[in-house]
Amino acid sequence: MATTYAPKRTTTSGHTVKIDNIDMYYEEYGVGKPLVLLHGFGGSGQNWYPFKDKLSERYRLIVVDLRGHGHSTNPENQFTHRGAANDVLLLLEKLGIGHFSAMGISTGGMTLLHMATSQPSCIDSMVLVSATTHFPDQARVIMRRASFDVMPKQVQDMYRECAKRGNEQINQLIAQFNALGENHDDVNFTAQDLSIITARTLVVHGDSDRFFPVEIPVSIHRSVPDAELWIIPGGEHAPIYDPIIPFTSTALRFLDGPDSKSQSVAEQGTPPDRYSAGAP
Repeated sequence: MATTYAPKRTTTSGHTVKIDNIDMYYEEYGVGKPLVLLHGFGGSGQNWYPFKDKLSERYRLIVVDLRGHGHSTNPENQFTHRGAANDVLLLLEKLGIGHFSAMGISTGGMTLLHMATSQPSCIDSMVLVSATTHFPDQARVIMRRASFDVMPKQVQDMYRECAKRGNEQINQLIAQFNALGENHDDVNFTAQDLSIITARTLVVHGDSDRFFPVEIPVSIHRSVPDAELWIIPGGEHAPIYDPIIPFTSTALRFLDGPDSKSQSVAEQGTPPDRYSAGAP
């Protein structure tokens, strides 16, 4: 497993847009069809830096800092995935982007689920990494008890790197994470909710995820029409940072669509022994 979830920011070319009462930061790379990239909780757009060079060869990347994360502000000091989805949709509207593909890691994936169920026609295809339909008890215990001191070092390093306003921002984010552990409304998708999604969807999940057991991505795969499923044996939460996992090439094959000369995830057969593709 890679130890760096958020390599240092190497650009000063980001943009800030007023979205309601927040200043929302994003970066753009590449040209072509828009591909929106959403990070995990406590991170920032920097979570996508290990992948952006290859992705930007084929797509126009919109790399977002969600509210209260990175350079984006959050005056209300509250976070919900529903609210984050609304922020991103308003940002894309301001950018004149009506149709797009997207990828989201954890919180970014749950944000995408809200976007895909509230405005299904906007998203052409999406990749959900370590996302969930609800917070099971095992996740709520972790979320309620979370503090900076008990985080793994690589997660502490991510928070320090991504929190541009220092310790105050880190403490606010952790308090918001604790509060999500008590929230039963924000992330509560039923099979019927997911059945209206029209985006081509790839679900990526590690079978050793300590937050969301493997039954959850399987249920997403079964509920979203024509979704594809990639379960990574031994994979933990956000397993795509393991250098042996061919995430970028697999995601690009999927995003390029069924008409691509490359094989789809389900058609690749049995991949190398550290991971597997296709429905179980």
